[in-house]
Amino acid sequence: MPRADTLALITRYYAAFNAGDPAAMLACLTDDIEHRVNEGAHRIGKDRFAEFCGHMGVSYREKLRDLVIFATDDGSRGAAEFVVHGRYLQTDPGLPEARGQAYVLPAGGFFEVRDGLISRITTFYNLNDWVRQVSL
Repeated sequence: MPRADTLALITRYYAAFNAGDPAAMLACLTDDIEHRVNEGAHRIGKDRFAEFCGHMGVSYREKLRDLVIFATDDGSRGAAEFVVHGRYLQTDPGLPEARGQAYVLPAGGFFEVRDGLISRITTFYNLNDWVRQVSL
């Protein structure tokens, strides 16, 4: 896949995220998507990713800003750096109580691309920084 197509695919994925459109996000993924987050569960498959999106949509309202996207020359891998501007809406089990707290959190994502779709997403953020912000 050409590098430009990978850049466009990741851009489309994050545009869907910012629009709160999980169906459009899912359309960017392979059926066997591997989703890894540094501070959470490892999920495989669109169904598990859709469940994750449903949970996130209830507990958090987030927009990504200052998005910078990179891709390898062969288009097989990509990365993105961004700042999450969010609001914590509903308490997530094991985390501080939600009271509508705002947070701003640097984050990033790493991607593998196969057959024109995202086959792996690895997300990185600092959970301790987030907990500090929502606990103030």
